[in-house]
Amino acid sequence: MDSRLRVGLVGCGNISSEYLRTLSGTSVPVRVTACADRIPARARACAGRFGILALEPEALLASPEVDIVLNLTPPAAHYAVSLAAIRAGKHVYSEKPLAATFEEGKALLEAARQHDVLIGCAPDTFLGQGIQTCRQVIAAGRIGLPVAATAFMVCHGHEDWHPAPDFYYQPGGGPLFDMGPYYLTALVHLLGSLRRVGAFARASFPQRTVASVPGQERILEVAVHTHYAASLEFETGALATLVMSFDVWQANLPHLEIYGSQGSLFCPDPNTFA
Repeated sequence: MDSRLRVGLVGCGNISSEYLRTLSGTSVPVRVTACADRIPARARACAGRFGILALEPEALLASPEVDIVLNLTPPAAHYAVSLAAIRAGKHVYSEKPLAATFEEGKALLEAARQHDVLIGCAPDTFLGQGIQTCRQVIAAGRIGLPVAATAFMVCHGHEDWHPAPDFYYQPGGGPLFDMGPYYLTALVHLLGSLRRVGAFARASFPQRTVASVPGQERILEVAVHTHYAASLEFETGALATLVMSFDVWQANLPHLEIYGSQGSLFCPDPNTFA
């Protein structure tokens, strides 16, 4: 009898193939049994490519052949899909962010407790050898007491390469919700809990030109902030500067650096496992 936990994937967009390739080759005792998407043709294409069942989203959530729902829908839909999965008695793993608002995120955690299911959320990259090595270096005292840090993710957005970049500029999107989780998770993992946060944000360009499909250029309206500048104070007293931006054409900035009383630690990109 196959004792592996059965995964149902909801949201067959750009990132789904990456998850399905990884899960099909993993030694972890899980297997993907079904997929669903609000665009049925997309679910059927995904199912055919990976040899799984294509279902309507509601049918997937109700299926006895699904133990864990993998939520890869656009950020604004994360809360509704995850909540429906929890109420159906399924465990949930969601792409980041967990939800588009703090209140919705808290509500999901409470719902998971009430229904006695587990809920998890990307990123998991901080568990890779790069950030784990950095944690060991800090714990061993090789840079002394951490006193400060910098974290930068700056680019000019996704409209030049992503086939459907609209959700990056709608509620639940933007650089902080899209890429901030990688950097903030790494910082908290390395330096501990935060005491205070202060920040400024703006949308520098109210419109974007989508040019990812040649001959089909179009204008996209921006509905979220696209440049964040933040200061973070940790419980230890360490201070960090965080900049997340879709408004920068080019820069020469480090991904993540930790500054200690006896040395500096240059960390790898927290968006990767390397």
